[in-house]
Formats: sequence, C-alpha cells, structure tokens
Amino acid sequence: MSAEVDSQAGEVSVAREGDVLVIRFSGAWTLAAHPPGAGDVEKEIGSRRWRRVRCDVAALAAWDSALLTFLLRIVAACRDRNAELDRGTLPSGIRRLLELAEATPQRPGTGEAPERSLLERIGEQALQVREAVVDGLEFLGVATLALRNLLLGRARYRFGDLLVHIQQAGVEALPIVTLISFLVGLIFAFVGAVQLQQFGASIYVANLVGISMVRDMGAMMTAIVMAGRTGASYAAQLGSMKVTQEVDALTTMGLSPMEFLVLPRMIALSLMMPLLCLYSDLLGIVGGAAVGTGMLGLSPATYFRQTAQAVRLIDLFGGLLKAAVYGVLIALASCRCGMRSGNSSSAVGDATTSAVVSSIVSIITACGVFAVLFYILGI
Repeated sequence: MSAEVDSQAGEVSVAREGDVLVIRFSGAWTLAAHPPGAGDVEKEIGSRRWRRVRCDVAALAAWDSALLTFLLRIVAACRDRNAELDRGTLPSGIRRLLELAEATPQRPGTGEAPERSLLERIGEQALQVREAVVDGLEFLGVATLALRNLLLGRARYRFGDLLVHIQQAGVEALPIVTLISFLVGLIFAFVGAVQLQQFGASIYVANLVGISMVRDMGAMMTAIVMAGRTGASYAAQLGSMKVTQEVDALTTMGLSPMEFLVLPRMIALSLMMPLLCLYSDLLGIVGGAAVGTGMLGLSPATYFRQTAQAVRLIDLFGGLLKAAVYGVLIALASCRCGMRSGNSSSAVGDATTSAVVSSIVSIITACGVFAVLFYILGI
C-alpha cells in the first residue's frame, strides 16, 4: 500500500511493509526544484506506532539543503513516536549533516515555548514578587545605613552635587508645579461650584478647595509631577552611569555609590517636596479663587477669609509631612530602579518607566495609609 505526493521535480512516496514504513525519494531535491513538504509523511508516521522507518534513496537525483530540512522533520516525527529511523541507506553527506544539525544545541527562544499550567504561572509570578520585595528591602537597608553615616558625618559625597540636585528638584520644577496646581484648584472649584450653587452655598467652595489642597491634593499632585519629572530623571541618570560603568568605577575607588549618588538625590527631593507642596497649596487656592471671584461673584477678601477659617494648622502640617514622605519614596523608588538597571540602552528606558510606575504606586499607597492613620488619630 502506498500514497504518493507529486512535485515539479522531486517526489516522495510512502509504503508499508508490515510494521516498517518505507519513505522513497526520487527526482531532484533542491531548493530551485521546490520539492514537496513533509506534512503528509509526518501524518503517516503519526497514524500508527511503527517499529522502524526506512529511507529509500535509490531513485534520488541531485539534492541540497531542501532534502536535509525534510529529513530533519522526519527525524523529529520519529522521535515523537519512538520509531527507529534507519539512516544506513542515506548518502554519507546527508548522514553527516544530520549528525551535525542534531549535535548543535538549539538557541534559547528559537523553539516553541512549552505550555505552562496556571499553577506554574502563578508560582512564577509569586517568585518574582518575592524577589522584588527582598530587593526593595535590601536597597532600603543600604539607604538607611547611608543616612546613618550622614548623621554621623561619615558620608562621602560632594556638597556641590547636593546643591545641583536641590536646584533641579526645586527651582526648575516650579513652572510645571505652578501650572498643574493652579489648574487642579480651578477644576476643584468649578466642580464644587456647580453642585453648591444648587443649595445656595457657593461660599463653601473656598472650604472645599482649601481643605482638599492643603490636606491631600497639594502634596499628592506635586508628588506625582515630581515622580514623572525628577524621579524619571534620577532613574535615567543612574541607569546611564550603570551602562557606562561609572558606578563600578566608584566602587573600585572605594566610594559607596549609595552615599555618593543616591544620598544627595534623596536629601534634595525630601527637602524640596514640602516647599513645593506649600507652593502648590497656595497656587491651588489661587486657582479656586479665580473661579470663586469670576464665576460666583465672591470678593477676593471674602474668599480668602473663608479659606483661612476652614483650613487648620494641623491640616497644613499634615500635608507637609505627607509631601516629605512622598519625596523619600520617589527618591528611593527611582534610585533603586536606576541602580538595578541592566547594561543596555533599552534597559535604561525600562528602568525609567519602572521608576515612574513604582513611584506613583508608592505615593497612592502611602496616601491611603495616611488617610487611615489620620482618621484613627482624629486629625
């Protein structure tokens, strides 16, 4: 019994001889001749359990890598079905090429990835989360030791670098903080005015904007802006230093990269964040006043007097405390991503993206923790 697959030049046919499958090749098996594919032969091999598969090349003419590719698929099909492939009848050149192809290890990622079960994927994700947590705690511990050395006067860093980072995280951030804070205060006032006008309580727009900006939104919006602006810059700078081996050079010279690179950035951002938060609170209130005076007909004196009566000092200090903590979180997350960056340009981009995402997640999480804590304390 036989089945034949026709081609322009080369042909292949299969014949059954008991529990032995015979594959007969004829014609020219070259790339130019467009020989047939191995699909039908593979199906025949997989149709039943064969004891042995034998190749008949008596009618074979010219051949090149087309025949080798075909035979490699036959070898794989026989291996899957635990069938023995008799290579004794093949030309010696083909046998050597098959041995060479099978001896060469497959490059990682070139084959099909094995299908993993749901439990395996969950386990892999859990291990990745565990590794990230351990790495984060380790970085936090090293940063704490660097801060201790700073308090003891033993930290080694350049004061000029600290001043540069203070300028970058402070004065140079004022334009974007001004725009965002003013617009946030304006939006809060507009949304509140639309609702409060229905009850004749337009004056309480000042309370809404003042309390929300001072307690939460001023610090949070400033932190998110700084995460996207300064945090990303920190991660990119440190990642580039990692690629150019500047970090390794500092270690070789006996300098701690944590003290020399991370500590000035962390100090600068934690110092500037409360000041930027205070500035953001003021601009947010001014944005609310623009709506209150322009849309609701309130006088500036009335609006600011109502704001001063609504906002407490504890609210102001609470917002400044949040801003300082947010600054430390942004610096830690950004510097960690930069210091853990890979040694390629794409890795620096990945580290920058990861720094922004990690910083924002840390900010939102800390905001939730502060909300619960302040509620318990009755603040």
